[in-house]
Amino acid sequence: MSAIFDSILSGGFSVGMYLACLAAAGLCGLVVALVMGRMGDTSRGFRISLVVLPMVVSTVILMVNGSVGTGIAVAGAFSLVRFRSVAGKAKDISAIFLVMTAGLACAAGYVLIALLFSILVGLVMLLLSHMPLAEQPTQELHITVPETLHFSDAFDDLFEKYTGRHKLIKTRTSNMGSLYKLTYDIQLKTPGDAQAFMDELRCRNGNLEILVCEKAEAAEAL
Repeated sequence: MSAIFDSILSGGFSVGMYLACLAAAGLCGLVVALVMGRMGDTSRGFRISLVVLPMVVSTVILMVNGSVGTGIAVAGAFSLVRFRSVAGKAKDISAIFLVMTAGLACAAGYVLIALLFSILVGLVMLLLSHMPLAEQPTQELHITVPETLHFSDAFDDLFEKYTGRHKLIKTRTSNMGSLYKLTYDIQLKTPGDAQAFMDELRCRNGNLEILVCEKAEAAEAL
């Protein structure tokens, strides 16, 4: 059992050892990519990057191999990537750190630890994604009302009836000021009541446009 903590590079470095580390890093990335695919809402390009990234990291670390100068140069090169990337979602950033850790472990020769780590953490992420750890996702409600309607309290009773929480987040005029467009963050008590909620809203806003949609997750989730 203690063999899992032994590095395959302890006996020396060779082409075969490098290929073994590279294959293990790719396998770790594949495990994480499959988990992210099961969790949904990830692009094909991102999942491919999760497979390639640990292989790149392991190769870079093997190239450095104790050289301080090379290590500083590599750190400077990788730091430039930060300014060329867009902030991602929390789970995406977690997956990137996961595959990078696996790549570092493979570069050190601890391929079994890297594989076990990727599988266990991937299973934990998959399990947590199906657990109700957070409150029900909020939705966006867009209501168009005429200028003659005093909208500040016009829908209070309907919000009390159908939503557990609501907040007016945006107000703007439209159609030369004859209309107001209101945007609310809402949380429906029962998702199946969305149609009844919209029907009653239409009776209040003169049958003007109403839109209920899922609120997009913020990119800066961290």
